Amino acid sequence: MLYTVRMYVATVPNRNSPPAILLRESFREDGKVKNRTLANLSSWPPERVDALRCLLRGELDHLASLTPVCGAVFGLLHALKQVADRLGITAALGRGQSGKLCLFLVLARIAHQGSRLSAVRWARDHAVAEVLGLPGFDEDDLYAALEDLCARQVRIETALYQHYRKSHSEPPSLFLYDVTSAYLEGEHNALAAFGYNRDGKRGKLQIVIGLLTDREGEPLAVRVFAGNTNDPVTVPDQIAILRQQFGVTELVLVGDRGMIKSEGKQALHDDGLRYISALTNPQIRKLLSIGTLQMGLFAEQVAEVEDGGLRYVLRKNDDEAARVHRRLEDKLSRLKQKIEERNKTIAASPRCNPESMLAKISQLSARHKLTNFIQLRLDGRELRFEIDETARDQVMLLAGCYATVTDVAKSGMTAQDVHDNYMRLQKVERDFRAMKTGLLEVRPVFVRKEERTRGHVFCSMLALKITREMERCLRTVFGTTDSNADAVTLPDALTALGRLCLLEYDVAGDRTVTRLPVPNQSQTEILNALAVSLPDQ
Repeated sequence: MLYTVRMYVATVPNRNSPPAILLRESFREDGKVKNRTLANLSSWPPERVDALRCLLRGELDHLASLTPVCGAVFGLLHALKQVADRLGITAALGRGQSGKLCLFLVLARIAHQGSRLSAVRWARDHAVAEVLGLPGFDEDDLYAALEDLCARQVRIETALYQHYRKSHSEPPSLFLYDVTSAYLEGEHNALAAFGYNRDGKRGKLQIVIGLLTDREGEPLAVRVFAGNTNDPVTVPDQIAILRQQFGVTELVLVGDRGMIKSEGKQALHDDGLRYISALTNPQIRKLLSIGTLQMGLFAEQVAEVEDGGLRYVLRKNDDEAARVHRRLEDKLSRLKQKIEERNKTIAASPRCNPESMLAKISQLSARHKLTNFIQLRLDGRELRFEIDETARDQVMLLAGCYATVTDVAKSGMTAQDVHDNYMRLQKVERDFRAMKTGLLEVRPVFVRKEERTRGHVFCSMLALKITREMERCLRTVFGTTDSNADAVTLPDALTALGRLCLLEYDVAGDRTVTRLPVPNQSQTEILNALAVSLPDQ
């Protein structure tokens, strides 16, 4: 009769070779104790062998009743880091302590935003040590990392450009460039100055940010300028980046109408480079007055005029023209309503001052840019306004009309391509929105030193590269909310991955075993869409 007694792990000497690790079973047969080998465990790591020994001895029987404790958030940082690895950002930043701190700043900009001090507090609840291999750090370490980012920015950008080239068979020849401003709440930033504020925050100091991308809006380089820097002054810096840093020999730079002016055009011409820009309304009107352009050429289909070695590509957007007309009619309707309200107030109150009311209405008219064809006057104590129809038609002449200008030869680019390439600047504007007020929130700027300010903006650009890649992956799998109301957006994905936490088991009082739970269906789909795999346990 055969009775199984127990299984155990045996270590058997093997002469000059490492000992054999065997799983054996001890049993009694016909009154004799015998053993037989069930498996050879010699290939197992020592930790797994020790765990099996404990299991067979019954030392882990109590684990079935253990309650796991929710540990650090793992899924979010892990997914962000894998995307950063794929884009070459991790390698460009470096594997040392400083590089890991820089990478943490980039990933935290996506997942948390906020100041460096708040990032330190945020890190306490996330698996920074497990994912990035970072021991404890404080805000001073992160400030030092910002300065390091600034010091190594050119090398990092160059390394990322080389990584970018590996995935593109042809070198890029068309680059987009635009600038924006970011206002500051404080008054002591080294680059802060008053200038043209695109945020509509009057009386706020600001910095100017220039972003250089490829034709699809992929960020390649970013620069920070003093807040009073004019847009055209920043163009030579971009030429230096493309020529010296990236080694580009032939290119077309696409810039906004306020960007590539005479200085920028001359700088590009001197370097043998080409440009695409647009004309301002006064420039279009001047060309119309001298006969270079004709109003009949502005239509839904692009038209082209050549003059003086330049090509002017003209188009009229009827939908935009209709919107401009509707906005004007809305302004006139509100102005008429205000005047009627003021007249009622004047009629009801003999002590009311009509001249004061006229001044307020005049300010309203100026604020809405109606003074060119609106005439306001007092008829006794009553406010009246008249519209100069001829002047209004002249103001609205170019509604929906725009003209693109380039020195690129016809053989190199068609008129439609010139138009379409200029419209690509919307991609840079979208990137700016993401950096300034969207997911990444460049502002408020919580630093004062010049190096830290530049490092902060560069950190945001690197984060932008990661978010663009993640959005591309999610769109490919889930579509967009325009076509699918249930499509997974980037904020949705970050929230879902932020729920994937480590589980900690106290197995022996002073020993903790950490495990990663199986992700739910939604998390699994997001990880698959991002091509992110979880570590083996």
